Amino acid sequence: MNFLTIGHRGVMGVEPENTLRSFMAADRAGLDVIELDLHLSKDGALVVMHDADVDRTTDGTGPISDKPLAELRALDAGRGERVPTFEEVLDAVRAPLQAEIKDTAAARSLAEVMHRRDLVGRVEVLSFHDEAVAEIARLVPGVRTALVASRYGPDVVDRAVAVGAATLVLNIRRLTLEVVEKARKANLRIIGWVVNTQDHLRLVRALQLDGATTDYPDIKRTGRFTA
Repeated sequence: MNFLTIGHRGVMGVEPENTLRSFMAADRAGLDVIELDLHLSKDGALVVMHDADVDRTTDGTGPISDKPLAELRALDAGRGERVPTFEEVLDAVRAPLQAEIKDTAAARSLAEVMHRRDLVGRVEVLSFHDEAVAEIARLVPGVRTALVASRYGPDVVDRAVAVGAATLVLNIRRLTLEVVEKARKANLRIIGWVVNTQDHLRLVRALQLDGATTDYPDIKRTGRFTA
């Protein structure tokens, strides 16, 4: 398999994260996959935002789960961008997507969209939470899943195998050869995040990972990231 370049929340190093503007920039830059984050609004809409509340990335305050979609729509998510729904992103870009879910409730809503729009071939589902990975796999047969981890040891491989994930998405600052070797023995793909410097890219190449999640489109289009 070719080395994948994955746009983190679009290209959040240069555009407001998790906005249509950011996703379209990632698509134009030719990144292989676009990663995004999903939450449920108060009225059950599947919206794209990383945090559980709107404070950091918009001009509003409070939890996403306390706000209906219309209220979320009124917020400025950066440079005049609005908080997008998942289906708007599907329509706005051509690239395959990695959709990160935070809980089993989001898994159920995502499963409905994936069935309705036949997304098994286009959308890979990620989560830090084992139960969310297991739930989406139960609800959408054949879906590709990945377990994400920031603080972890070799047992992360056992966790991924237990929930049927085919891929590990791992914080490169904690990645060790021991983990890589154990993952390979379990036939798991490994994606490193977040890869924003030449040294980071050299590391993921040296460890022969399958791809890199990055904040910047330069990884695809300039020599600055050449290993």
